[in-house]
Amino acid sequence: MRNVTMIRTEPGLVSVPIERAVFCENCETVSNSNTRRCGVCGSERIIELAPLVTPPWDPGPAPAAALAA
Repeated sequence: MRNVTMIRTEPGLVSVPIERAVFCENCETVSNSNTRRCGVCGSERIIELAPLVTPPWDPGPAPAAALAA
């Protein structure tokens, strides 16, 4: 598995970049599978997670008061 970042010493707890994360409806696993199939069970029932999450790095439009300054 590539681009795995251990965030704690607990076994099996890893970080998957949200831009590449997919959820498999069949085996209920989150992974960073590159294909249209789950990398764990091979199912085609996967959902890309990035469109479902509002990115915290997107502050949205600037308030009108900030633009006037």
